[in-house]
Amino acid sequence: MFVDEVTIKIEAGDGGDGCTSFRREKYVPMGGPNGGNGGHGANVIFKTDEGLKTLIDLKMMKHIKGDKGANGKGSDRHGADAKDVVIKIPCGTTITDVETGDVLADLVHKDEEFIVAHGGRGGMGNHAFATHENTAPEFSELGEPGEKLVVKCELKVLADVGLVGMPSVGKSTLINSISNANAKVGAYHFTTLNPNLGFVKLKDGRSFIMADLPGLIEGASQGIGLGDKFLKHALRTKVIAHVIDMGAEEGRNPIEDYQKMLNELSLYDEKLIKKPHIVIATKMDLDAAEDNLKAFKKEFPNEEVYPVIAPLDEGLDNLIIRLQDMVDSLEEVKLYTDDDIKESHVLYKYKKEEPFTIENENGIWVIHGKEVERLFHMTRFSEPEGVERFARKLRGMGIEKALEEAGASRGDDVRIEDYVFEFKN
Repeated sequence: MFVDEVTIKIEAGDGGDGCTSFRREKYVPMGGPNGGNGGHGANVIFKTDEGLKTLIDLKMMKHIKGDKGANGKGSDRHGADAKDVVIKIPCGTTITDVETGDVLADLVHKDEEFIVAHGGRGGMGNHAFATHENTAPEFSELGEPGEKLVVKCELKVLADVGLVGMPSVGKSTLINSISNANAKVGAYHFTTLNPNLGFVKLKDGRSFIMADLPGLIEGASQGIGLGDKFLKHALRTKVIAHVIDMGAEEGRNPIEDYQKMLNELSLYDEKLIKKPHIVIATKMDLDAAEDNLKAFKKEFPNEEVYPVIAPLDEGLDNLIIRLQDMVDSLEEVKLYTDDDIKESHVLYKYKKEEPFTIENENGIWVIHGKEVERLFHMTRFSEPEGVERFARKLRGMGIEKALEEAGASRGDDVRIEDYVFEFKN
């Protein structure tokens, strides 16, 4: 089963909790803090695998979750880091953040890795907080929550040449004739429902990958027929080979077909219309083919046209040599520039956002902000010193002053996440 688009929920592992512990040994009256740090939560990593050609394995998962790091223990024993979760995906997969629409990564090379979600860092044990002023801290941190997001994975097949054409124009017959592909051929429309890849090898030892893409019909750019499920695969190719039924079977008009194809490609993405291309005139053994070819060349005098009769292997040698030369002269296609790829790592995004916002909801002052929420999740409120540190951090961030300026009065309720406390200015 060919699956080229999957939406999946990703949850990296939380960091392990730090430990609050003190050294207690006989004859050691001044035993100090010895609580260890928690381990790092598991990252969720996507890694490309050349052997995969579909996203079906990812579709079966639906939800990927990393393990939590191990908690710290007494005697300065740090928790172990959780093992990263590595998910194999096909080369040519684009990863997009569903919430923001940002492109996070476009993975095309063998064994390329991308951390989709970072695991949380481990909370620090009380030993890590010991200072000259506080030699015996009685608090530690909880582990940092791992990143959580929903991503869309889209596979855009990796091929050097993409065969584009209306249904039943002979694309499958063509790719079967010149490559190792075994595309389905039938006397009806839409025999090709998924891209077929074929390896084309020339007599001089050179080679390229060709994709037989599902039939294009008018309105494909708006999703009619196979719509963008076909067109998105053409984006990755170096060269587009427009396949035209020059025999005009089924009452087709080759000139009108080509105009419709160019229009649909342009409407979907201007990049497609600007790609290097040639025209392959198929079914040249039919009666009307020669006359139609003359009319086509007159209408499109600047187009490079290669007439072929695929079942008889006529014209195929010149065609594949020309395609190979074009492929060799072109650089790898990059769908996205560095500016298009957005930072996926939430912790880095915090720096670009406002530190916090304050709103009044039904008489309660509500504080939002990634850094504030991170501090909240890592505070162990069962430890008085931990609560004092939490309040001190909030003051240092300017939240107390901002509340006063917003109109908060002594005794007002203030909420961060699900924690409500009393404002004391």
